[in-house]
Amino acid sequence: QVTLVESGGGLVQPGGSLRLSCVASGFSFSSFVMIWYRQAPGKKRELVATITGTGGITNYADSVKGRFTISRDNAQNTVYLQMNTLKPEDTAVYYCSAKLFITEYWGQGTQVTVSS
Repeated sequence: QVTLVESGGGLVQPGGSLRLSCVASGFSFSSFVMIWYRQAPGKKRELVATITGTGGITNYADSVKGRFTISRDNAQNTVYLQMNTLKPEDTAVYYCSAKLFITEYWGQGTQVTVSS
């Protein structure tokens, strides 16, 4: 059974930091590109960051570049999203996804709220 379980969300003040984690099981984790998405109320889902299976290549949305860092630990089947200098517009449900060709698995999401 494939599972992706996100954690680490919560309420944080503007300028603060959070680290999201996504623990995977039930598939060959290191073979999959891992992706963080987010979706704010009333908005389309947005790709936030991606990381290749070995972790050698990462990509970021322009809106988070320089503030967020994606990383992975293949020994722990876990992908992380370190979020610094958070802004109110970062408020959203954050989802992790595992993708290999046409196969894609999703987690249930974790809420991040940036507010004073």
